[in-house]
Amino acid sequence: MYNLPNMLTISRIVVIPLIFLSVYIDCECYTFFAGILFVIASITDYYDGKIARARGIVSAFGRLLDPIADKLLVATALIVFVSKNNMLASSLSIIPVFVILCRELLVSGLREFLREVNVGLPVTRLAKWKTGFQMTALGMIFFRDWWTVWGILGEILLWVAGVLTFVTGYQYFQKSMEYIKSENDGKTAPKEVKNEGEKKSSSKSKTTKSNSSKSKK
Repeated sequence: MYNLPNMLTISRIVVIPLIFLSVYIDCECYTFFAGILFVIASITDYYDGKIARARGIVSAFGRLLDPIADKLLVATALIVFVSKNNMLASSLSIIPVFVILCRELLVSGLREFLREVNVGLPVTRLAKWKTGFQMTALGMIFFRDWWTVWGILGEILLWVAGVLTFVTGYQYFQKSMEYIKSENDGKTAPKEVKNEGEKKSSSKSKTTKSNSSKSKK
C-alpha cells in the first residue's frame, strides 16, 4: 500500500486543507503558495498513474483513492475561487464551476451504481482532455493577482473545461442508461416467454378437455 504512486496520491489529499485555507487568509503571497501546491498536486496526478503502470504496482488502494483525491482537489479549488473576492473576473464563470461540481457528483454516483453490478465505466479520451483543461485553468486562476493575463486565460480555459465536462458527463450518463435499458429488456424477455408458455399450456389444457368431452359422448 505504501508505494510511491500511492504516496503521491495521499500527498494530494494532504495539501487540500492548505489550499482551502487561502479562503480565510487574505494575502496574495498565500494565494500564490496555494497555487503552487495545486500545480504540484496536479502534476502528481499524472505521474502516480504512469509510475504505477510502468512498475506494475497498480493496487486496489490506489484505484480507490486516486479518483477521490482528484475530485477533492478540484472541488477545493473551485470553492476557493467562488469564496474569494476578485478570483473570477466575471460572475458568469460560476456557471462552469456549477457544471463541473454537478458532473463530478453525477459520475461518482454512476460509478458507484455500476460497480455494484460489476460494470466498468472507463475514462474516455475526451475526459482526459477535460481533466487537462480543467487543471490548467484552475492553476492559472490561482496566479491572477500576480499576472492578470493568466487569470483571464485561466477563466477562458475554465469555460472550455466546463463544456467538455458537460459533454463527457452526458456520455457517461448515456452509457449508464444503455446498461439499464439492456437490463430491463433482459428481465422483460423471460416474462414474455413465460406468458407465451402459459398461453400454450392453457390452450393444450382446453384441447385435452375438449377431447375428453368428445370421448364421453
